[in-house]
Amino acid sequence: MSTLLKAFTAGKIFTGENWISNQAIIVENGIIKEIIPVQSLPSSLSIQHYDDCILAPAFIDLQIYGAYGKLLSVFPAADSLFKLQEYCEKSGTAFCLPTIATNTAAIFFKCIDAVRDYWNKNGKGVLGLHIEGPWINPAKRGAHIESLIHRPTFSEVDHLLNYGKGVIRMITLAPECCSKEIIERILADNIIISAGHSNATYSEAKKSFAEGVSTVTHLYNAMSSFQHRQPGLVGAAMDDNKVMASIIPDGFHVDYAAISIAKKIMKERLFVITDAVTETTEGQYQHKLVGDKYEAGNILSGSALTMTKALYNLVNHANIELSEALRMCSLYPAQVIGMEKFLGKTVPGFQAEMVVLTNELKVVGLVRK
Repeated sequence: MSTLLKAFTAGKIFTGENWISNQAIIVENGIIKEIIPVQSLPSSLSIQHYDDCILAPAFIDLQIYGAYGKLLSVFPAADSLFKLQEYCEKSGTAFCLPTIATNTAAIFFKCIDAVRDYWNKNGKGVLGLHIEGPWINPAKRGAHIESLIHRPTFSEVDHLLNYGKGVIRMITLAPECCSKEIIERILADNIIISAGHSNATYSEAKKSFAEGVSTVTHLYNAMSSFQHRQPGLVGAAMDDNKVMASIIPDGFHVDYAAISIAKKIMKERLFVITDAVTETTEGQYQHKLVGDKYEAGNILSGSALTMTKALYNLVNHANIELSEALRMCSLYPAQVIGMEKFLGKTVPGFQAEMVVLTNELKVVGLVRK
């Protein structure tokens, strides 16, 4: 295979670890080979300059439901995923986990088929599926369809996992509604289990973390809250030193002060999701855009966030330092999905997946492997 060398420079480069300037990223066949001083660049090399811009690791969104009117659960086809990836790339997001909220088994299977078809058509960026429900607590269902929520049987779980092998990457469930046997079966397929839409007590949540639940879905939302006599799932997540949690920084799902507090406590264990949906008048979830958020039946049902807007909100409203906000949108999601050894940093050996931002945190473009 012929060697393809490219160089990229920017006003500032964020490596995922620190800031550097007057440096160039050398990419060889889609992999970052080295970082060298700009003055050392050979004149024969193809160079892309992004003056007065920021070059940083591309974003990763582990919870998004559709885009451009194509909610995946309503339109379970490769075309919906191509539209979703186009939408993501415009906001600096190179990778995503399309998500399906509580639904029928038939819909889950069609969405699994859609991902496989997308991959067969050389679609990029889709890491698999995130299934949110139906094994959740109806007391914390939010906008999820109550009639479809239930406790799982082993055979049901086994059938879904066998059908979705290699596609299902994450499942959000209420741990108090699932047996240890169920948890073990899901973990056996190396699927990430995230606690969400849960009314778990503090002790139930801590027990589930010990059993392998490693993540919490949209911290604060649709879960047992932190109270001084009943710390709940929120308290358990904050108190654990390993479990990670996603959060939706749109100013509607969570107050920015609450994000700032959670960040001070959880530090590198807190990461961003958009939880973005798209307008639709069909299917189980008929999302309607109301201002800068979506509602279904007058219930908050999803965000209108992009990862770029989330980054802006973290810095300008939650008072989180830019480098840490960037990690919340790239490195930490990569760690959740087990891809932190080649995504989430712009350092030698990592894939050349980078976002170009203005100093005002607007997207200029995306550099893809």
